[in-house]
Parts: sequence; C-alpha cells; structure tokens
Amino acid sequence: MATTVNQRLQDLREVMQREHLAAFIFPSTDPHQSEYVADHWKGREFISGFNGSAGTAVVTMNSAALWTDSRYFLAAEEQLKGTEYQLMKLKIEGTPTIAEWIGKECGPGAEVAIDGTCSSASEVKELIADLRKQGGITLRTNLDPLGLIWKDRPAIPDNLVEIYPMEYAGEATHDKIARIRKALRERHADGMLMAALDDIAWTLNLRGSDVHCNPVFVSYLLIAPNDVTIYINKVKLSPQMEAYLKAEGVGVAPYEDIRKALKDYFAYNILLDPNEVNYTLYKSVSREIVEEESPVKRMKTVKNEREIAGFRSAMLKDGIAMAKLLYWLSGYSGKSSVSGLTELSVSAKVEALRSEQPLYRDISFDTIAAYQAHGAIVHYEPTPETDIPLKPEGFLLLDSGAQYLDGTTDITRTIPLGPLTVEQKHIYTLVLKGHIQIELCKFPSGTSGTQLDVLARQALWREGLNYLHGTGHGVGTYLNVHEGPHQIRMEWKPAPLVAGMTVTDEPGIYLAGKFGVRIENTLLVTPYKETEFGKFLQFESLTLCPIDTSPILVELLTQEELDWLNAYHQRVFDILSPHLSPAESDWLRIACAPLNQ
Repeated sequence: MATTVNQRLQDLREVMQREHLAAFIFPSTDPHQSEYVADHWKGREFISGFNGSAGTAVVTMNSAALWTDSRYFLAAEEQLKGTEYQLMKLKIEGTPTIAEWIGKECGPGAEVAIDGTCSSASEVKELIADLRKQGGITLRTNLDPLGLIWKDRPAIPDNLVEIYPMEYAGEATHDKIARIRKALRERHADGMLMAALDDIAWTLNLRGSDVHCNPVFVSYLLIAPNDVTIYINKVKLSPQMEAYLKAEGVGVAPYEDIRKALKDYFAYNILLDPNEVNYTLYKSVSREIVEEESPVKRMKTVKNEREIAGFRSAMLKDGIAMAKLLYWLSGYSGKSSVSGLTELSVSAKVEALRSEQPLYRDISFDTIAAYQAHGAIVHYEPTPETDIPLKPEGFLLLDSGAQYLDGTTDITRTIPLGPLTVEQKHIYTLVLKGHIQIELCKFPSGTSGTQLDVLARQALWREGLNYLHGTGHGVGTYLNVHEGPHQIRMEWKPAPLVAGMTVTDEPGIYLAGKFGVRIENTLLVTPYKETEFGKFLQFESLTLCPIDTSPILVELLTQEELDWLNAYHQRVFDILSPHLSPAESDWLRIACAPLNQ
C-alpha cells in the first residue's frame, strides 16, 4: 500500500506543478459534510492510505502530513508506515495547526488549494484567515485533482430511495416542513438550503443506501418561500417515490443543478449553516445569507413518541442478539483452547445474530472486535491482515450496533475471556464507575453535555487517567449512529440536553500495547422532577445487555453505584429472559445476579 500511496503522491505533484501550487489539502468529507462518506469522496484515504473516519491530509511538493484525533493515533501510525506522511496528533501539545505547518513548509506568498465542494464554508473561511497570517499564503478552492489522478474513481451512488413508514417516523413530511418554515420565520429567513444527508432523510421521511452503514442518500433540499425542491439523481426515484414527493409538495430537480438554483434563488435572504454547506455552494449565493445552525438538527434529535417506541423495540431485539452472543462466548471463556475463535469470527457471529432479528437492515458501523492490545486502538476494526486469535485470558472489547427499521443501536461491552491482571480489574472498575455516574446524574433542563462530562472522568482523573474521545453522542432513528449537535464531551458544546434526546454513555481507558476498556449504553433523556428551581432531567438506559461483573473490584464502588448496577441487571433479566432459550435464560440469571459489598 505504501508503494501505491507514494505513486499517487507523485501523480498529484505533477498536477500541483502544472497549477503552480505549493500544497493541496484533502479533508475527510463530501459535499454534504458527512462524517462517513460514499466511496466516490474518499479522497483523503486515496491519497494517504489512512482509512479512519476523521483526518486531514496535506501534501506539499516535498513533504506530506496527516492530522487525526486520538481515536486513530495507533491505527494511523500503522497505516502511514512506509509513506512520506508525518502523523500530526490533534489536541496533543506541540502539534502545529494545518496553517502553521503549511507556513513552515511552503513559506510566505505561496498558493495552496483545497476542493471547495468538499469543505464547509466555515472551515474554508477560517483556513483563509489562518493562511493569511502565515505570510500572505493564498487559498484556491476551484480544483479537484482527484478527477485527474484517480483513474478508477467510484461513481456517485445511484441506489434507489425508499419511503420510511409513518408507523416509525411518527410525523408526516408536510408537518415537518411546516415546523421548519416556522423556525425560519423566527430567524427572519425566507428559505434555507439543507445539505446534511441525515437531515434531508429525516425531513422527507425517506431512507437510502448510498453510504456504508448510514441509511441516507445523496441529495440537497432547497426550501424557498413558495416551494420545496429536492436535488437528486432522478434514477434514484421510483414512480411510487415521485408520486409520494409530489403528494408532499416536494419538487424534483437534478442533483448537479443545485449551484444554478442558488444563483437563481429569488427571495431576499436564505439561511445557510456554514458548518454544513460547502464553500463552493456558499459562494454561489447572490442573496443575503443568514448564517445560523440548521434548525433541523435540533428538531431531529428530539424523538417523538413513535420514534422512542421504535428505539425501545430496536434495543430489545439488540439485547436479545447480544445476550445470545455473550452466552455463546461463555462456552469458550476460560478454556485452554478458544476453539479457533478470532476477532473476525466474533464480529461475524454478532452480526449474524442481529440479522436474525425482525426489521434488521444492516450494521450501524463496522464492528470493533478488539482483543487485548488491539483494544487500546480506539477505533480498531479487524481485517484479514490484522485478525488475531482469542486466548483464554484478558479482555475482548466489542463495540457494535445495528440498523433496524425502527431504530439504531450502539453498544460496547468489555468481555473477560479468562484470568485478568489486577491492573485490568482496576481499570475496568474505574471505567464502570464513570459509566454509572452518568447514568445516575440528575440535571437542570438546558444543561449541556459538556457540563456533565466530568462525572464520567472524575474517578479516572484522581488516578491520572484520561481518554481523549467524547463520552457520548446522539443516535439517529434508523439514521446515522452519530447524531448531533448535542454531545457529552470535554470540549465546550453548547447544545442543551432536552427530554426525548438519545445519547450514548461510553467512557474508556486505553493502555497502548496492553488492553482497552470501554462500557457503553445508549440513553434516553427523560423528565425527572419540577421544583421551585425549575425542571430537572435524568437518563434512562435503553440498552438491554448485562455488564460483566467478574472483573469488578466491588470495594471500589459506592453503595449508590452498586444499587444502580443491581437494578439495571434485574431489569435486563426481566425483559430479555422471556425471549431466550432455557439455557440462555439460566446463563443470563447468573450474569445478572446482584453484587454485594
């Protein structure tokens, strides 16, 4: 792979030389600022060989560097071996910004470029300002060198779109559009361009299969004062779909016409979310721009009654599959031979068990089945090249999820396969304490997840331990497994938590070369009580799956934490056991048995 990457760098530099460019910047996104993108837009992976979901590659005439976050430090180091790329670790002291590095490598007055169609307006504007500070470096945005050097580039997907049934959506498209128009009036905006694929899917009650694990489809949605138009490749629409859109008052136009539509947009102003709309489209608008976050993002995150019922149903199915998986693994745990099991065989097994459940459609992300040292690679995904056999000792970290028609799931369990070290038990217990503290907390309505994040970390911080990823993210309704803007994380995210939101709870600790521990449930924000000090909220665990108690150092848990764990396990057993075989139910009874101090 390194040889291939180095050849691609040579091809790129020939284009850069012709265009008189000192550097080219490759973000990880597509024209819709998606976290996960269709193969057509995996340009950063093509030019660097690094396949993580987050990262930016920069290539100069004589050097190359890749910036990514802590989830991918170890994976990136491995994948960049043998190439020119230098790994830049985000949020680590001493790591230069992209602009600083370009300034050092290219010098004052240089011209660099980025594809403006695959970079958000906010990022490009910030980059322009940062590069200017590096000695007047200028940024060009109208070149896509991949169109010249990527000879076998995959086409933009043209898969059929399907209607998402009202029994799961819970709100008609025309009602959602009416709510969006009301929000636009409150922001004094005449219309808006919707670019985020999951926002479009949610608004129109449609789903697709253009992006691996994410049931979305490539399109734009333009809401003007008197009409609504979806810009999409028409081969994706069946006659039934066209009739549905017409009945909902949505017109259809070709995907590639969106730029012209923005130039011809006639109303006084238009709302554009600068973090969502790409720079090329942003610059195409001739009217006044209202720069605000898309109102759809926060609408989508607050689930209605049908969506919440769907989540409960999906979590039940997922819990059944996970219980069967853990029962199956218990037959191997602690044995001198783990019967040929590997990371990939466990991954295949959990996916097979989920696929047996009603309404199963797909996995919600590539399964992370990471044994021992691989568990320290936060987003490790086993491949035939990296797959290793399991042994009757240590931890298997399993982070997995599914797309069911009625909901999306995301769960992590750290599973002991045999004897553990004192260190492993200690770390496991500290991570569990952090997980439980989030589950237990009560908080005023309007609290940001950032204000709760310390609860998951306090026991770890006391021992000089920390993790650099977020503690929690929103989860879509048969949509993207990562949904925002609300999150639980150290970095300030002002989005308030509101009753009806889903959010994960997933603290972890990762010791390079040794093991990793993460414990994750998906939670629902629910009302707690109202007092003279206002409304208070709490979390309810939607996830139904035992948390292994054998590694727990019970003396480290408070009585409140122990009570929560025992109550959770009683609920898991009561709900799941009627759906399991007698042998599986007997195993679950033991797995959910109460602990005492």
